[in-house]
Amino acid sequence: MQFNPITLMITIEQTTIKFLADLSRHNDRLWFAENRSRYEAARENYIRFVQAVIDEIVTFEPIYRGLEAKSCIFRINRDTRFSHDKSVYKTNFGAFMVRGGKKNGDKFPGYYLHIEPGQSFVAGGAYIPPAPWLSAIRENISENGDRLVRIISSRDYRSFFSGLEGERLKVPPRGYAKDNPHIELIKMKSFLAERQFTDAEVISQGFFATVTGAFRAMKPLNDFLTSGK
Repeated sequence: MQFNPITLMITIEQTTIKFLADLSRHNDRLWFAENRSRYEAARENYIRFVQAVIDEIVTFEPIYRGLEAKSCIFRINRDTRFSHDKSVYKTNFGAFMVRGGKKNGDKFPGYYLHIEPGQSFVAGGAYIPPAPWLSAIRENISENGDRLVRIISSRDYRSFFSGLEGERLKVPPRGYAKDNPHIELIKMKSFLAERQFTDAEVISQGFFATVTGAFRAMKPLNDFLTSGK
């Protein structure tokens, strides 16, 4: 896998992690206003990184061509209307890279990058897909489960991910026998690949290559999750 030397210089800066760490300790509007310039610098660093990741995804997902980072990044302001936690701001930067931008997260699988001190990770696949999509995935697994098993057992996939994450039903969904050879996969309600990172890994020079390598290894899973739609 070849990268543009300039692209390899794109990093998550230590000042970005430091801003998020400080925000978690001072999660109020006054502190945020006093540190807005730090926020804007950290956000711009994250936007540049995400755009570079998108540009690399295009090399194996041409349908992402033209996708802009700003349409994939979530707002830092929290919606506290229905939450017991009244913290004003999120303490992370998150972006869901999916065709058409994050608004299509309930329609297609994609690639998620979460940066948060001590809790950074990449993920992808389908998170709690709507009922019609979930039904299509389960039918696809019932008919082609061996293919999914090969995907999540492959060397490329296993070099980044330990398996397939997601909540499962306690009993088989209606219409599926409990002795189906792939029943544990059919019982899943989300289908996620996930890998966590330390802060040292996040700010390292090799983080861009690791993130894009993980997303490339994730592509066959995303393809499977759309092939039954």
